[in-house]
Amino acid sequence: MPYQYENYDPSFPDQPVVDLYLPVWARLPAFHSKPAFIWAQDLHSTTLLTYHQLNATVHLISSQLHGPLQRGDTVLLLCSPGLDLVELIFGCQRAGLLSVPMVPPHPSFSKQNYHHLIRAISQTKPKAAIAHSHYISTIRHYLSSPHNNNTKLAHMLQTIHWISIDQLKHGKATVTVNNSDSLTYSGCKADEVYLVQYTSGATGIPKPVLVTAGSAAHNVRTARKAYDLHPNSTIVSWLPQYHDCGLMFLLLTIVSGATCVLTSPNAFIKRPRLWLELLSEFKATCTPVPSFTLPLVIKRGGIHQRDLPINLSTLKNLIIINEPIYRDSVEEFVHTFSPFGLSPSSISPSYGLAENCTFVSTAWRSCHSDNDGAYASSFPDFPTHNKLLPVARLGNVEQEDVDIMVVNEETLEPTEDGVEGEIWVASPSNASGYLGHPSLTREVFHGRLRNMVSKCFLRTGDKGIVKGEKRYLFVTGRCQDAMELENGEKVHPHYIETAAYNSCSKLLRGGCIAAFKVSATVVVVAEMQRFEKDVDVVVLKWVCEGIKEGVWKEGKVEVGRVVLVKSECVPKTTSGKLQRGRCKEKLLAGEMVILAEMRFGKDVTDFKRTQKEGDEAWGEKGNVNSSLSCMPISLL
Repeated sequence: MPYQYENYDPSFPDQPVVDLYLPVWARLPAFHSKPAFIWAQDLHSTTLLTYHQLNATVHLISSQLHGPLQRGDTVLLLCSPGLDLVELIFGCQRAGLLSVPMVPPHPSFSKQNYHHLIRAISQTKPKAAIAHSHYISTIRHYLSSPHNNNTKLAHMLQTIHWISIDQLKHGKATVTVNNSDSLTYSGCKADEVYLVQYTSGATGIPKPVLVTAGSAAHNVRTARKAYDLHPNSTIVSWLPQYHDCGLMFLLLTIVSGATCVLTSPNAFIKRPRLWLELLSEFKATCTPVPSFTLPLVIKRGGIHQRDLPINLSTLKNLIIINEPIYRDSVEEFVHTFSPFGLSPSSISPSYGLAENCTFVSTAWRSCHSDNDGAYASSFPDFPTHNKLLPVARLGNVEQEDVDIMVVNEETLEPTEDGVEGEIWVASPSNASGYLGHPSLTREVFHGRLRNMVSKCFLRTGDKGIVKGEKRYLFVTGRCQDAMELENGEKVHPHYIETAAYNSCSKLLRGGCIAAFKVSATVVVVAEMQRFEKDVDVVVLKWVCEGIKEGVWKEGKVEVGRVVLVKSECVPKTTSGKLQRGRCKEKLLAGEMVILAEMRFGKDVTDFKRTQKEGDEAWGEKGNVNSSLSCMPISLL
């Protein structure tokens, strides 16, 4: 971006809530025309929202909401990704409302896509829902339809006061924008809950997390310092804006005085090259992505297209989230994009979760913040543990009010370095708890070390291990997902899934493989790539046996059942995390389109002959550029 703000003082007084940063920036002459957010539907269709415009619109929205609603009321934000959602999130905070952002389900409610909406309405009891006028019209048409047979949902929708975004933004009320400070601020105070963000639902039903305005402000201030963000920073994000990292980066942009270029997750998934184009066009310095992004962009990013050159030389933080973060995947990405200017020092493996607002830590350090030398905390000098990259350095003086420990789940005592345990976090960023779940709140948010007088810790449910002199933290998996084998050892399913994918990466979809146990049997469910013609049964059998052999070779884990399914059968969260428990339920309920299934006994010595048979079939068929039949094929 061509904007320069050399006079920015990174030590200017921090504000108690994020919304109070907005008028601070908006009244600076240099920021009057500076974009806060840019919405890019594609590279050639962009909309700008300056700090001045955002502050004025937020003030207008908050004033309009004071009519139908009272301070402290709960509001559903049923808005598609875009600048309207950004304005609503800040407008509700300034109005003193408790907002619940969520993906708006299709208003026909015909594909069982409304369960989360029912859950949110039941749990949060909103007084109103804000949506676009056309969405509200469709809802009303649904309610008046004689074919509406879902009386529970209909009753819930009828009891909610529906407010149009268009009316809020283009109302006739005359509003004077005053640049009030924290002493006269009437929005959500630091100790007040202003947001309900749902967990991803990767290991169970999404839970409503209560976030105070003060904990959110602390969280993004910590992230701003960790990533060295400032008004000259330009962020590019396609993450969902409703919760977790996608939402946090909206707040982080305002706290940093930066510019954030936004696009939708669907736009990225449809055309991954769009992300590369936005990074290049806007000279991005920072971008957060889930770990599955890296192999996806290598495969489908159109690297060699010549219509727009890729230039990643300005990127200082390639923030990688959604553990596990494999070193091999990062190395391949760096190797692929180094010719396009990507610096290895930009790799920023990070860790976060909704119960801590989002951000917890990163292993990345800027050169000037590390006394041990410029490359002491940068890739490729990060250490590795079981193929994984670290996500933190403990004992970090930059996060002096954040305490991260690895604790034995049974004894509730800190583990020694080198011993795996549950990650616990004590921080002002900790959320207040789960709405309507007091016992679970006590269990998760009020962790106490045994026989020690200590602060309350958040029990993350993530497994971790600390290694090395610099005490690097590695996230190894989820406590709930760990599988106990027949020999008593425990294994994290992502290792099985990665080995399965590596066994046949040309035919399987990366990030779309789930491993779990059914009774004592290890099961692998893998999505096949989309092809144009049927794949021969021999090839499908070869893929199944290749998965079994690959998992045994890499992890010495016996796979008893392999199921190949049609694309998009393996369930995921909105942030791209595997839902292994839900996958198991779908498989057992017969809700998957199975292309091939193979069960195995305990003998694992027959692979060479079968592998050879498969190799011969592979050689006869070339690259198997074929689409899979939807008819189930059982190889039992």
